[in-house]
Amino acid sequence: MGGEKKEMDKLKNSGFYKLKFFITPEEFKSILMLFEHKQVQFHRTDYAQTKHDYDLVYAAYEAFYKYFTAEEQRMDYHPFFVYSISVKSDHESTGFFARNEGISFPYYGQWSEDELPCIMLSFPKGFQINMADEQGNYYFYEDIREHQPLAYAFFNEITKDIKKMTKPLRFSVHAATADVSQEQKPPARISKHAMTDLVNSWIFKKYKLMMNGK
Repeated sequence: MGGEKKEMDKLKNSGFYKLKFFITPEEFKSILMLFEHKQVQFHRTDYAQTKHDYDLVYAAYEAFYKYFTAEEQRMDYHPFFVYSISVKSDHESTGFFARNEGISFPYYGQWSEDELPCIMLSFPKGFQINMADEQGNYYFYEDIREHQPLAYAFFNEITKDIKKMTKPLRFSVHAATADVSQEQKPPARISKHAMTDLVNSWIFKKYKLMMNGK
């Protein structure tokens, strides 16, 4: 019974708060400024945990954005934007995670070779508590909002700003027959300017996609 309770405690606050979005580099710069005010640090997720300053983070996002919004697809570059983001305040030390994710869509009855872009910003829901009993060491998760309220409030501030400049991404694809279209409703948001750039991109032309809700 004790073992079952431990498993339940592990699951109770597991998972992540998430926001998926696609915005222009200029809009991304305004979000970076919020991070800069908090003296947040960005690290690549490589073995060395290479630290990147804000200029490098911006350049990485700009390259990622331009790959998907270009009129011609580049073959010499693989889109990649992955960072662990460490946040420190007086009494707390925690972090977010940002990484590029592909948005799959059907194309004439099959999945497309390419995917639409978004960045997923995530923050853990659980705070790990390490314990020990007669059966050995174990851990469980408590609500992160109780242990790290400042970090949670900052994550909320960031996501609210992104939500203000974006709306849900809605686009249509060709179904199995050319004269029938299907609306796609991925759990991602996009800004008006990014929407305009994406409409004119190679990926929209290649798959004859149609942006909805301009």
